[in-house]
Amino acid sequence: MRIRFLQTGDWQLGMRRYYFSEGTQERYSQARFDAIRTMGQLADDESCQFVLVCGDVFESNQVDRKTVARALEALKEVRVPVYILPGNHDPLDAGAVYDTDFFLERKPENVHVIRDSQPFEPVEGLELVGAPWMSKRPAVNPVSEVIAGLPAAETERVLVAHGGLDKFTPDKDNPLIISEVELEAAIRERKLQYVALGDRHSVTRVGESGRAWYAGTPEVTDTGEVSSSRVLVVDMENDDVTVREVQVGKWSFIRRQIELNSVEDVQNFGDWLGGLENKDSTVLKLDLAGSISLTLNGAVEKNIALAFDVFAAVDVNDDDLMVVPDDEDFSDLGFSGFAGKTVEQLRASMDVKGPEAENSRDALMLLLRLSGSGE
Repeated sequence: MRIRFLQTGDWQLGMRRYYFSEGTQERYSQARFDAIRTMGQLADDESCQFVLVCGDVFESNQVDRKTVARALEALKEVRVPVYILPGNHDPLDAGAVYDTDFFLERKPENVHVIRDSQPFEPVEGLELVGAPWMSKRPAVNPVSEVIAGLPAAETERVLVAHGGLDKFTPDKDNPLIISEVELEAAIRERKLQYVALGDRHSVTRVGESGRAWYAGTPEVTDTGEVSSSRVLVVDMENDDVTVREVQVGKWSFIRRQIELNSVEDVQNFGDWLGGLENKDSTVLKLDLAGSISLTLNGAVEKNIALAFDVFAAVDVNDDDLMVVPDDEDFSDLGFSGFAGKTVEQLRASMDVKGPEAENSRDALMLLLRLSGSGE
């Protein structure tokens, strides 16, 4: 008998980014709600019997009513049962969003919150066991507690859990970290046939068995997520488990260090920006480094200004970029008298580090722009 389900997690609806404009934040938030509908359609197309959400549906238990309402409207369109595990962002504590009258009154019938670790059968031939977070700082590890109480399975059994793995964190003494060895032992002992994990935002296989996976987040949340914007389609049949990644997200977060030391470097930077696709759903984080003239810096700033106009968001760190004026910066200005002496004084003051040098550089850049040389 084949069992097929869709695994996802870490939606973190209500997430905000400080460097987003109001319009960008709204578009990004909408994309995360749209991802729910995309997952629902995928579950239908792939004949999945249910959807598992492995924690952190919401960014916190303090999300606003509009976020909850939009989430429930999207979930209403999913045609199969959806089982939600509370995670560390939205635990089942005294202020749980899942216990509010607003959530309970509007929750579609196909949506089920996993509130304890009692096994249940979502479909014939499969047992689900959840390890929900009951607070942000549980007294015991939810996963270890569940595994310790499980006998060998008489049917297919899936553990739904949320949390960091010891393999990926330096904080290995944290009692809430999930043990890879413990998961693999439970699988060998046939307590579990599969472990559906949430918390890690990139799709990640855990252990050698191929029976424990993080699904990642369905819409990218930051740079460094190698395999995000995806979900997993899991097949279980005759003691075999097959896991397949499917892309669902539309946004991209790109972080890049740009070394700028020459005219060619500046030109290549502009060409790279221009060649990126889907700019209105791409977030750039740029770390600029190197040493360039005032004139070249003007060209860099022009490229960045254009990027702010066309990309979803741009976050620039130029602490390691030195702007050093050279003779060519001022050769065509034709300044004389008071203006010429002012330029000389400003150039001299740039040799002293600190706010005075930064102010002098800004003043010289303004002169170049007014003269047209900054073009």
